Amino acid sequence: VRTIEGLPLQKGFLKGQGDTLLTVRENGLLFQADIENGQKTGFFYDQRENRRILSKFVAGGEVLDCFCFSGSFSIHAAAYGAKHVTGIDISSSAVALATRNAALNKLEDRCEFMEANAFDLLRSYSDAGRQYDTVILDPPAFTKSKASVEGAARGYKEINLRGLKMIKPGGFLVTCSCSFHMDRNLFHTVVAEAAYDAKRTVREVAYMTQAKDHPSIPAAPETSYLKFLVLEVQ
Repeated sequence: VRTIEGLPLQKGFLKGQGDTLLTVRENGLLFQADIENGQKTGFFYDQRENRRILSKFVAGGEVLDCFCFSGSFSIHAAAYGAKHVTGIDISSSAVALATRNAALNKLEDRCEFMEANAFDLLRSYSDAGRQYDTVILDPPAFTKSKASVEGAARGYKEINLRGLKMIKPGGFLVTCSCSFHMDRNLFHTVVAEAAYDAKRTVREVAYMTQAKDHPSIPAAPETSYLKFLVLEVQ
């Protein structure tokens, strides 16, 4: 916003000093949040209620978590009984943070984090026939304007297509979009097209939005931005 308004970029405390690496609690788990160098506020609490739903289906399974950032979905999956979780992020600092968070919750034996481009890895793994019980896709916003929605839709379709190809029959796809301009209907359409092209039959298990402390305001439609979809895959 400051760039758009022609203002200089600034980062720091408004007054005084304080710790920039905080420990926060979510659903009984602990996470370090880097409020200085992490993405946005350092931790995405808007997915808090959505992460709980993993408890319904991840136990005993192999999980692939793409765009994992600080490992919040990965660590929830491990805490809810997943046999092994692989988290992928393009940022080395995010991978280091996720690794520390797994250790913080004594789940490092079932969590593995790798620095990789999720698009490249999804393509490589799906071409190689890798299989998982659950695939989680929680990418950053692919579009921040109407002008780039078409390109964003192609990106969402690509990652969902690749993810769907790797899910064992009876497994689950957890897929998200935080792009306001990728509305609910378009997001559903893109995922449905990905399932068709992947030759997979899907059943919607859950559709959710952001947590209640990120309220949607009818007069400000851009506040309804998060789409969180769980599909059972055959």
